[in-house]
Amino acid sequence: MVRLNKIYTRTGDAGETGLVDGSRVAKSAPRMAAIGDVDELNSAIGVALTHPLLPPQRDMLGRVQNELFDLGADFATPGPDYQPSEMALRMIPAQVERLEREIDKMNERLEPLRSFILPGGSPAAAAIHLARAICRRAERSAVAANAEAGLNPVGMAYINRLSDHLFVLSRYVNIAGAGDILWKPGATRGD
Repeated sequence: MVRLNKIYTRTGDAGETGLVDGSRVAKSAPRMAAIGDVDELNSAIGVALTHPLLPPQRDMLGRVQNELFDLGADFATPGPDYQPSEMALRMIPAQVERLEREIDKMNERLEPLRSFILPGGSPAAAAIHLARAICRRAERSAVAANAEAGLNPVGMAYINRLSDHLFVLSRYVNIAGAGDILWKPGATRGD
């Protein structure tokens, strides 16, 4: 159980922060950028959850929010051993597989795409699109961190699959894709 009695510690005032194993890194390190982007993604999903959603959609996003805390802890745990343990919270393949099952189930109800879609539609879908874009940034940050320090490959797969999940969910929330706004390439050239 996590217990926080004091929010500020003053240990980061010099621009460093602690990792799970007690080591210290610069707050500007690629690993910390990835963790920060995952945190921002979690906040964006929190905003999406303030919109009216059906219970299954709300449940999916609630699970994702919790898993993003797990992912942040995973990314904050250095070392080549990516197996979960009492001291190391690691993402596991079952979490990625669940995202894939949810994507497939939502996709069954969607019309195939005829064009790229613009972020928008309903307010809930627009908020999920924003979360998707932040997820893509978090993935880019994780790729940079992985190149420097090595991150859990399952965590990397999770963040990649999550952006796909959020894309499909935004379409699903948009009345099963009927509210999607299609991109019309070059449509304003004559304006």
